[in-house]
Amino acid sequence: MKKLSLVICVYNEESSIQPLSEQIKKALDDIDFEAIFVDDGSTDNTVSEIKKINDERFILVELKKNYGQSSALQAGIDQAEGEYIALIDGDLQNDPADVPMMLKIIEGEERDMVAGVRANRKDGMFLRKIPSKIANYMIRKSTGIHMKDLGCTLKIFTKETIKSIHIYGELHRYIPALIALEGATNITQVDVNHRPREFGSSKYNLGRTTRVMSDLILMVFFKKYLQRPMHFFGTLGIVTLGIGVLINFYMLILKVLGNDIWGKPLLLLGILLVMGGIQFITIGIIAELQMRTYFESQHKKPYRVKKTGPAKQ
Repeated sequence: MKKLSLVICVYNEESSIQPLSEQIKKALDDIDFEAIFVDDGSTDNTVSEIKKINDERFILVELKKNYGQSSALQAGIDQAEGEYIALIDGDLQNDPADVPMMLKIIEGEERDMVAGVRANRKDGMFLRKIPSKIANYMIRKSTGIHMKDLGCTLKIFTKETIKSIHIYGELHRYIPALIALEGATNITQVDVNHRPREFGSSKYNLGRTTRVMSDLILMVFFKKYLQRPMHFFGTLGIVTLGIGVLINFYMLILKVLGNDIWGKPLLLLGILLVMGGIQFITIGIIAELQMRTYFESQHKKPYRVKKTGPAKQ
């Protein structure tokens, strides 16, 4: 087994491949490592540049089309066989020289994850830094994951920790929250070097903000109700159904007293609330069954054992 697997996702980064590979060789010269380049459907010469590296420690995973960073990261993690797995950007902004330092911390302190913090970030203020700070603040408050820089790709994990989760959609930003849901809370942060982009252009744009917010809602739900979705949908359904029943009962009394209630907005509201309440409860039951299937079909446990041993001192 390799000591370290380095997962690098690239998309149209042909000019960065050769300098990045040389930096990796230099930084990890004393470490038994493998570097996994995941090409996420590049349309330039990125794949050709990776093939030119000519080093058996470098592996190419070529995806059939552009699936996005989360899927590309998952493809690399699935391929990785190292005792520790590190994620790093392929645009030269992360510095491979930081990886040995992070490896010493995760190994020496027996951490689940060591995350990088871009202490002196070399990005644009309005399109990158400010939106990132706002997103980090909202994610910290919503998920309870108190990390300074959730957007920094440079992270290192134990193999067990990172392979306990699956990354879909745009959830690569929420990896710390995902591993925390699996019980991996022994994490720390360190300042890392961040360099200005030398080649190509950033794949980031403000249009991704809505996707970040949608994923944040999903993460909040996961954190609070992953193992008990009926508590969310059931409570919402009972409240909605109860209000609808009260409104309809009130309308029934008016009808008995001889009032014309047909077409009244309040009657329509009562009917909608009753139907909505029933639907929320039904969704809760279905979600509960799906969660049971999720855990039982994969033999997953709703807990994580830290250590077992004799009870004596």
